[in-house]
Amino acid sequence: MRRNGGRAARLRGLGVAVAALAMTGLSACSSVGDEVEIQPTRLTTTVDTGVGVSSPLSGIVTTPDDHGIKGIDVSKFQGQIDWATVRASGVSFAYIKATEGGDRVDDRFAANWAAAKAAGVRHGAYHFYYFCRTGAEQAAWFIRNVPADPDALPPVLDMEWNPQSPTCKRRPPVAEIQREMASFLRIVEKHYGKRPMIYTSVDFHRDALTGSFPQHQFWLRSVAGHPSVKYGSRSFAMWQHTSTGRVPGITGNVDQNVFVGAPADWQRFASTGY
Repeated sequence: MRRNGGRAARLRGLGVAVAALAMTGLSACSSVGDEVEIQPTRLTTTVDTGVGVSSPLSGIVTTPDDHGIKGIDVSKFQGQIDWATVRASGVSFAYIKATEGGDRVDDRFAANWAAAKAAGVRHGAYHFYYFCRTGAEQAAWFIRNVPADPDALPPVLDMEWNPQSPTCKRRPPVAEIQREMASFLRIVEKHYGKRPMIYTSVDFHRDALTGSFPQHQFWLRSVAGHPSVKYGSRSFAMWQHTSTGRVPGITGNVDQNVFVGAPADWQRFASTGY
């Protein structure tokens, strides 16, 4: 990823493991037309060494289990969560859906935010982007609903095509998308004092984000291969490797993620977004 120091930091995070790749969107944000998920993983699962995929950037085969900082992302679809059990299971962080567009708040955001904090789970909020409102309007809505907690993780802007939206099926031109994203990111960073991270899917990245926003960390959905296979040379900080993970304290499936970096990289990212 382009986390602090670029490719070198990323390759340090990849390590030297030659294990296999267990295949694994934000809970309400899995993109249509992404990839076919091959095999879910769990925090305690030892992966099958027969299905590895080698990174074309490093030549190293990595799996989610090669990265020690593991997290989840949740929304109302996970229902009531036992956050103390989640923490005890080995989860290092959680991203919680907060807002969507300029007028929607996730039904369980406030409860999840408070309970995760009480349980000692490092947490942050994400916003699902809506193509029929300006970036500034959406930033204002996010700020209105997400507390400015200095201990929270950097905010996340979730960018995906949303053809199933009942109210907005627009596919704006790339220049408009990037202009409005930049507005959102600038306003939110100024308010919270941390640089927001960008979450995206394979198809949206290909269509609208290739080569853009190099100063921001990326969180990549890649459930059927290592992100470097799906996203080319895009640097990234987080890898969402499954949408069908299982974690104690949560009923049913949950998205699982890993931070691709060393503990020092994680502390820097958590504090600054860099």
